[in-house]
Amino acid sequence: MSSTQSKLSLTSRIFIGMLAGLLVGSLLQVLFDDSGDFRFSVLGLDISTHTLLVEGIFGVVGQIFINSLKMLVVPLVFVSLVCGTNSLTDPSKLGRLAGKSILLYVGTTAIAITIAIALAIVVAPGEGVNMTAGTNYQASQAPGLAQVIIGMFPSNPIDAMAKGNMLQVIVFSVLFGVAMAMAGKAGERLGVLFEDLNTIIMKLVTILMNLAPWGVFALMAKLFATMGWGTFGALVKYFLLVMVVLAVHAFISYPIILKLLSGLNPLMMLKKMRDAAIFGFSTSSSSATLPVTMETATNKLGVKSSVASFTIPLGSTINMDGTAIMQGVATVFIAQVFNQDLSLADYLMVILTATLASIGTAGVPGVGLIMLAMVLQQVNLPVEGIALIIGVDRLLDMTRTSVNITGDCMVACIVAKSEGELDIDTYNDPDAGLKQEDVHLEDFHKHG
Repeated sequence: MSSTQSKLSLTSRIFIGMLAGLLVGSLLQVLFDDSGDFRFSVLGLDISTHTLLVEGIFGVVGQIFINSLKMLVVPLVFVSLVCGTNSLTDPSKLGRLAGKSILLYVGTTAIAITIAIALAIVVAPGEGVNMTAGTNYQASQAPGLAQVIIGMFPSNPIDAMAKGNMLQVIVFSVLFGVAMAMAGKAGERLGVLFEDLNTIIMKLVTILMNLAPWGVFALMAKLFATMGWGTFGALVKYFLLVMVVLAVHAFISYPIILKLLSGLNPLMMLKKMRDAAIFGFSTSSSSATLPVTMETATNKLGVKSSVASFTIPLGSTINMDGTAIMQGVATVFIAQVFNQDLSLADYLMVILTATLASIGTAGVPGVGLIMLAMVLQQVNLPVEGIALIIGVDRLLDMTRTSVNITGDCMVACIVAKSEGELDIDTYNDPDAGLKQEDVHLEDFHKHG
C-alpha cells in the first residue's frame, strides 16, 4: 500500500476518494430505497444494507473525520496567533495587518454580491417559475451592531474556546501574544514553548491530511446516497447560476485582484489551492478546513506565519464571499418567483446589507440563512422564500466554502507581499509543501 501511495500525490488521493465516494453514493441511491433492498438480522435486530453502509460505516467515518479537523481548530488558531503576534516587533504592524485584511475581505464580498446580482438580473432564474413557498422559514433574530462588538470580547476565554467562538478566541489570542511580547524574558521563555507547540500541531495537521482520502470518500458517499434529486431538479437553473457566479469569482475576480495588488502569478495560487478546496467542498465548513488552509498558506504559498496566523483565522470567521453570492442570486430569484420588482436603490441596499452583515453575523450559527433573511427584510421580500432554496443549498454550501477559503489565501498572499512577509521562492515553487504532506508510519519506529 505504501508503494502505491508514494506514486500518487495527496491531491490525487483526495480527488480519487471524492470521486469514488460520489460514485458509490449515487450507486447506493439507485440500488436501494431508504428501507434497503437487502436486510439481515443481527442479535435479533433487523438491519438494512443501506442503513448499515450509509448511516453506519460512511456516517461514522465521515463524522470522525470532521470532528478530527474541528478538534484542531481552536488550538491551532490560539497557538499560531499567539506566535504570530508575539513575533511582531513593530506594534503598529498588527494594526496594518488588521486594516488591510478587513478592507480586502469586505471589498471582495462587495464585488462578489455585485457580480451575483448583475448576472441574476440578466439570466432571470426565477421568471416563469411562479412557485409558492410550501413551508415557512423562521428567521433567527440577528444581533445588533453594539452586541456584535461587545460579543467579540470574551468574559471567559476558556468558555469561548470550548464553544468555538472564533472572534473571541482571536481577540484573546492577539491580546495574549501582545502581552508576551511586552513581558521580556518571561515572554521569550514562553514564546519558545509556543513555537514548539505550533510545530507539533502542524505535524498533527499533516497526519490528518494523509487520512483525508478516506474521510472525503465517506462524506461524499453518504451525501450522494441520501440527496433528494427531485428537489434539485426543480431548482436547477438557480443552482447552475450560483455555481457559475462562484466559478467566475474564484477563477476571474480573485486572480485579477491578486495580480493587480501583488503582481503574483494567480495560476500558481489556484493550483496550490486544490487540496484545501477539496477539503472545503467535503466539509462545507471554513472553520473545519482551517488547519488545511493554514498549512496551504504557509507551506505551499510561502506566507510567513506572522501574517497567516492572523489573516487566515480572521478570514474563516468574516470572509463570506461565497455566501454573499448565494444571497445576491437568491434575492433576485425570490423576487422573480413572487413577481416583485426591485429598484436600483433596493439592489444597492442588498449589496450594502450583505457586505456589512458578512462581519456582523460572523459568529452566529446558520449564518448564511440569517444573513439572507436580513437581506430579504431590507427590501421587503417574503422571508419564507428561503424555503424554496433550502433543498439545494447543501451542494451550494460545499462549493461556497471552497470559494471562501480560496479568498482567505488570496488575501493572506496580498497582505504578506505588502508587508514583506511572503517567501517568493516558495510561492513560485510548484512542489513547495509536498514533502511535508507525506507521513510514513516507519518514522515512529526510529524513536521506538
